[in-house]
Amino acid sequence: MTSLAPHIEAFLREHLVRHRGASQHTCDSYAYSFQSLFEFASRKLKVAPSALMLEQLDAALISSFLEHLETARGNSAETRNIRLAALRSFFRFLQHREPAAVEQVRRVLAIPFKKTDTRLVPHLVQEEMQALLDAPDPSTRQGVRDRAMLHLAVCAGLRVSELTGLRTDDVAPQSASIRVRGKGRRERALPLWKTTAAALRAWLAIRGSVASPELFVNARGEPFSRWGVAYVLRRHTKTADRKCSTLHGKQVSPHVLRHTCAMVVLQATQDIRKVSLWLGHSNLTTTEVYVRADPTEKLEAIEAVVPPSLRKGKFRPPDKLLALLKGKP
Repeated sequence: MTSLAPHIEAFLREHLVRHRGASQHTCDSYAYSFQSLFEFASRKLKVAPSALMLEQLDAALISSFLEHLETARGNSAETRNIRLAALRSFFRFLQHREPAAVEQVRRVLAIPFKKTDTRLVPHLVQEEMQALLDAPDPSTRQGVRDRAMLHLAVCAGLRVSELTGLRTDDVAPQSASIRVRGKGRRERALPLWKTTAAALRAWLAIRGSVASPELFVNARGEPFSRWGVAYVLRRHTKTADRKCSTLHGKQVSPHVLRHTCAMVVLQATQDIRKVSLWLGHSNLTTTEVYVRADPTEKLEAIEAVVPPSLRKGKFRPPDKLLALLKGKP
């Protein structure tokens, strides 16, 4: 039997970090996938996670785990595919370290990704966006910080990892622009709306001297986590919900704010390439999802088309008495 722990440690600390140069966000995502799998396997096999053996992680167990994510935990097919991608990456790494497990690896790699529905991206309309940005109280230190954070998330369309990783030295003088370290180690510079720059300057003026270089810090002077950002957003969404009824029941996540920024830029420029540059997409195909959600171009197409004529006629309901008689046996 082969112990699993040394392989996981080598994969996370050596292969991902040193050989592939993966970001901390990618490493954390992979680690969480393994954590979820080992907790599931521990309950199913009734062994401690540290006692799991490589041979026990066969294709049948992993398939059961993926089904558990969707049925018991309510995860979407997209989340299932993310977990499977991490596991497949690990097993591809294993086939060079454990040649004897080649058949086990082959069976795991044969587990297919699940097809997902292509839905319209959720985003906020103008009234909802304004209600959310107005929710923080600017008369308090926390409110000034949250206002700047929300404005920046909407204006720049930042991923939550980009927002939490933003540093004070990434902000240009007078807060006119920011430098963003994006996915795949791609950097981009983004100009800021005047209102966003004003909100950011107000926060920098009272941020004070803290040990952490990150732009947004909590009350203890520590950088925000992705869960901290989600908590702040959830709290202010409840406040905005009282002023904007259409927000009621709407799921507002940090990524919804990113989608909102994309829709604002698309409607302002009518240029999908500028949206791609703004969001830091490596492939223009990724950005096409916003075109499907924007009705503007469809309306222009409808106005340009000469529709077929409608056959004239008028519906005349049957006489009530005759209809009554026809209905009799």
